[in-house]
Amino acid sequence: MDYAVVMAGGAGKRLWPLSRRKRPKQVLKLLGGRTLLRHCFERLSPIFDARNIIVLTNADYVALVRENLPELPLENVIAEPAIRDTAGAIGLAATILTKADPEATMAVVTADQVIEPAATIRQALKDALTFVKQNPDDMITFGVGPTFPATQFGYIKCTKPRRCAQCENRIYSVKEFREKPDEETASQYLKSGQYLWNSGMFVWKAKTILANLAQFLPESVEPLEKIHKDWDGPNQQQTLQEWFIKLPKISIDYAVMEKSDRVHAIKLDCRWLDMGSFAALADIISSDKDNNVVVAGASELLDCKDNIIVTEEEGHLIAAIGLENMVVAHSHDVTLICHSDQTERLKQLLKLIEQNNGQKFL
Repeated sequence: MDYAVVMAGGAGKRLWPLSRRKRPKQVLKLLGGRTLLRHCFERLSPIFDARNIIVLTNADYVALVRENLPELPLENVIAEPAIRDTAGAIGLAATILTKADPEATMAVVTADQVIEPAATIRQALKDALTFVKQNPDDMITFGVGPTFPATQFGYIKCTKPRRCAQCENRIYSVKEFREKPDEETASQYLKSGQYLWNSGMFVWKAKTILANLAQFLPESVEPLEKIHKDWDGPNQQQTLQEWFIKLPKISIDYAVMEKSDRVHAIKLDCRWLDMGSFAALADIISSDKDNNVVVAGASELLDCKDNIIVTEEEGHLIAAIGLENMVVAHSHDVTLICHSDQTERLKQLLKLIEQNNGQKFL
């Protein structure tokens, strides 16, 4: 059977103070009153039954996820007891799925991306599921056709596109993964036409990714086997708490994808945005005549241009005079004001806030 696994554990510090330690970016209502998580679910629901959609998230976010996706069975929202990066989370999901369905095929997507049109990713997911069922030892990743020499994304070098029976998209062989490049290298990638942005989404048989983890990350075997043995039993949570933290903290790209010779790719020709920063809002939300991006129920701007102004507080008026190239982000207890080219220093600011105020405003 086909399953979708939604990775929804990230905190999104670069969207602070809207995104907080107990209120991550994927549940912020920034897109027409709907959350990124909701958008993700609606992209998946035409393909996967709600009973076959699983969300992996931080233990602090479980209630928020369930509130946002009431269609999901309660047990389909799984709390990770610790942060173990994507290899651990994916291994956990595959372990859970194979307990119920040894032949499970799983699509792994992330909750914090904007993908338009949704029909493009749906067809790509359908084709990937078809390909993997025909080639159960192979794995599919999705690459996005680059539109500029981005330095904030990883890249995938793809070769030998070929047709697959019953698939609309061509299937590429993945030659190599590349980390975030400098601008000159990114320009070379773009010019070559062989590189795609790494989307961080995958399709494979659950048992196949477990076999690859066993081969390339043998330290993961015992923890996952212990969790598999006790899942759906009286010791499920105790075993999860005890053994999940023993999984290596490493991404699935480093752990498996860069080492395997059975990786293929489908190219996505679509609008794809990783909602990881305030600057990304400018790519999603239409600006006013003065190039201000405003997400607010009420605002009055006088002689302001090139700003990003955001609040989720209904009934809160944002008023400004003479602002230029600024970010103003208002939450119920914190207001961030900074120049647009200083947002990369948010982590530094958060360390200072924690030092002087503890966890209160994080």
